[in-house]
Amino acid sequence: MFNIIKGSIYRSALIASLGGLLFGFDTAVISGAEATLNDVYLPVYKSLTDNFGSLSFWHGFTVASALIGTIIGSIAFGKPADRYGRRSMLFLIGALYMISALGSALAFDWWFFVVMRLIGGIAVGGSSVVSPMYNAEISPASLRGRLVALTQFNVVLGIMLAYLSNYLINELNLGDMAWRWMFGVEVVPAFLFFVLMFLNPRSPRWLVSRGLVKEAKTIIEQLGSDTVDVIKEVKEIQNSLHAENTAKSELFFQKRYFPPISLAVLIAMFNQLSGINAILYYAPRVFEMAGFEKSGAMLSSFGIGFVMLIFTLIALVIIDHFGRKNLMIWGSIGYILSLAAVAATFYSNGTNFTYTGSIVVLISIMIFIAAHGFGQGAVIWVFISEIFPNKVRARGQSLGSFTHWFMAAIVSWTFPVFAEFSGGHVFTFYMICMILQLIWVVIKMPETKGVSLEQLEKKWH
Repeated sequence: MFNIIKGSIYRSALIASLGGLLFGFDTAVISGAEATLNDVYLPVYKSLTDNFGSLSFWHGFTVASALIGTIIGSIAFGKPADRYGRRSMLFLIGALYMISALGSALAFDWWFFVVMRLIGGIAVGGSSVVSPMYNAEISPASLRGRLVALTQFNVVLGIMLAYLSNYLINELNLGDMAWRWMFGVEVVPAFLFFVLMFLNPRSPRWLVSRGLVKEAKTIIEQLGSDTVDVIKEVKEIQNSLHAENTAKSELFFQKRYFPPISLAVLIAMFNQLSGINAILYYAPRVFEMAGFEKSGAMLSSFGIGFVMLIFTLIALVIIDHFGRKNLMIWGSIGYILSLAAVAATFYSNGTNFTYTGSIVVLISIMIFIAAHGFGQGAVIWVFISEIFPNKVRARGQSLGSFTHWFMAAIVSWTFPVFAEFSGGHVFTFYMICMILQLIWVVIKMPETKGVSLEQLEKKWH
């Protein structure tokens, strides 16, 4: 019986985590199409430059439009999820993914395409908030860590699948229609996510917050608690909700919360100043700049997704043993060495890459991705969730998420502008930022491994 119940928990968590897979897929899928989009919408860019900006500026905006949506989604879904329920919002997110995928594939002009990508970004931002929230609330304490981590695993899996999908579609030689298919295939997993959510229960915590205690007890029982534990768990939920309601009057931006606020903002900023989203969004372009032909660039991008998946898994296994700070230190060193190698290779080869130069860039980017999966990628959300006191944890996580997506939009928007002048310059900038991150980690970042949330809370008083 326990195995059946446990299976039900994993099934529900896995289905909800498909929101994370779509998150990763939607984030990375544009990498295969961005070069073609530059050609398709070049007349529009030229028209827009008559009033403001450059061709690269407007292309960067086109690529970053989804990330602008993520900022909106990460802010907009919190209150509706409290009012209408986590599952209801996951249904809406699934619908938005379908609309965005189909609309982007069938886009008849630039404005419509940007709006569709914006809608997809809103879904991504919503997924980043609601999917982990739902999994945390349906999971018993003994399984919560690994089930919440399913979302991050699926994000990385989605990135890898997007790169693979882009490569396979490119190999079909569909010509001018290829980029439309790259966006359109997302309709399939989005539809599956939407349909499968009907199999999932509503969040017990949300049900208790709405006074639906009887239904909450039934779902908690179905998810693995015995009768005594159900009563205890419902009581704990009620006490937690009461504490949260009391804490709403607590001022967030005050002196005693400055240390965790600064830590959350800086780790989120450094996460994007590594250039990770520039690599994820423009991977084929970077490889083509390094001398790879288009098919090879697409295949190399799939390698990025695979390496990130492997090293994210390794980090998730060892993070509680090795420590958050140690992972960040080794990840930062990996960032610095790989970015230095990429920058140096671009400086030495210019626009005419040798075979050796191309291979150095490929290996260095793979090391960069491994460093991210092992360090920042695995640590950021765990660290942010740990450093804030209970009273302001939700607001602290929202601030961290907003900072992350805001910086992601800026980096993705500006990359083609900077890369137009010199690939060496842009990667040197990211390297300098990672040197600053390493200094910050060593001097300022506290180790949260094995420290209770209560002990961390006392630290800021």
